[in-house]
Amino acid sequence: MTARVRLNANNLMATLAPEVGGSLLRLDWNDGDKTWPVLRPGPDRIGSPLEAACFPLAPFSNRIRGGSFMFRGRKISLGPNMQGDPSPLHGQGWLSPWQVEKASRNSAELSFHHRPAEWPWEYRAHQILTLDEHALAITIGCRNLSDEPMPCGLGMHPYFRCSRTTMLRTQVSNVWTVDENVLPVAKIEATGRYDLSSGPICGRALDNGYAGWGGKALIEDAEAPFSICLSSPDTLFFQLYSPAQGGLFVAEPVSHANDALSHDEGDWPALGMKVLAPGETIALAMRLDVIRRLRT
Repeated sequence: MTARVRLNANNLMATLAPEVGGSLLRLDWNDGDKTWPVLRPGPDRIGSPLEAACFPLAPFSNRIRGGSFMFRGRKISLGPNMQGDPSPLHGQGWLSPWQVEKASRNSAELSFHHRPAEWPWEYRAHQILTLDEHALAITIGCRNLSDEPMPCGLGMHPYFRCSRTTMLRTQVSNVWTVDENVLPVAKIEATGRYDLSSGPICGRALDNGYAGWGGKALIEDAEAPFSICLSSPDTLFFQLYSPAQGGLFVAEPVSHANDALSHDEGDWPALGMKVLAPGETIALAMRLDVIRRLRT
């Protein structure tokens, strides 16, 4: 097993698995009597980022319809990269080893260097993970190392455990309905079964992208001694996966809408997709605050 990177800040502890897609393997909170997982913990012998607590998304998040898109007269084609899904997902970073650039007691910097292949641009992605006694902060960035413009988007993919008592409260304005391949069909108001302003989150049978996100989500569980505040203040898009069988859900801050790349470039600004000039960098910040519940 490859050596892990372990971060510690009093009652918060993080374990990183850089070789597995730059993954966060665990985030744990200790109240002095017991250690509680903040996110769904990954196994010690992790084989895929899909088993992790969280992993980074670069240089795009979610899916591309048909695996191809046009960019300035050029057709870009990408093959499927997850078994059972016909669409390429989440870019290249999550399926590649990351390097440890720096590490200290409570922070680490990881990087991934992509050389042109199916994705024909060269780029460098990085993550900076910092623990304090109340929160884990992650900044993911991507720099275009090519000598021509490159489309780019970012995201984080944290997994949360859930039960019948787990509640999610966040503000969104719109949601995209999806087809059988989890690709967007229509943008509608986030009401009814798509409303995320309150209520149980486990087993919702949702796998949808949202627009008009308020940049903050509060997660509470009656069985846990803390609440979790997920925040990404400058991020307007939010992806939620809550499978019907329950047990976990995914709440992703993402910089752009699902399948934004297959739209005309003129639509990209409204869908959150960026075009990076040579040498330009974009970043996305996510913070997970662990808020101790008062004992009664």
